[in-house]
Amino acid sequence: MRVHETRIMRTGLRILGNRADAEDVAQETFLRLHRRGTQFETEAALAAWLYRVAVNLCLDRTRARKPSAELRDLKSTTISVESAAIQQQARDILLAALEELPARERAAVVLREIEGLETREVAEILGVAEATVRSQISKAVSKLRARLSREEV
Repeated sequence: MRVHETRIMRTGLRILGNRADAEDVAQETFLRLHRRGTQFETEAALAAWLYRVAVNLCLDRTRARKPSAELRDLKSTTISVESAAIQQQARDILLAALEELPARERAAVVLREIEGLETREVAEILGVAEATVRSQISKAVSKLRARLSREEV
């Protein structure tokens, strides 16, 4: 669990945009793993199964309701206050743009572009063809570019 916990939480947070919801998804993912048992041939098979369960739970959650509001964590850093504010603003803009994407496109972008998974792995996790993943990412990137260019104006 410790090996995969950070990646599952990070994926949930990026898809859902909410730490509390991401924690719930991560917990449910590992509960399902516990119920299923540890019968995986390879570590890669386990990782793919965990991603698939987590992404499906995130998609279910986005369909069921909007994520609950949360307060942002205040973190102390060694960078300047101005620099930290600019970085946080850029992160907030990107997260807001990601939240506007349809759930499947958002999941494909998070897994492929942010988590760095191969297209083949993303296709397996989402249960679609590789061409579909490439199409979803292409559409999502176009939408993100348009949204982010509006922010610059």
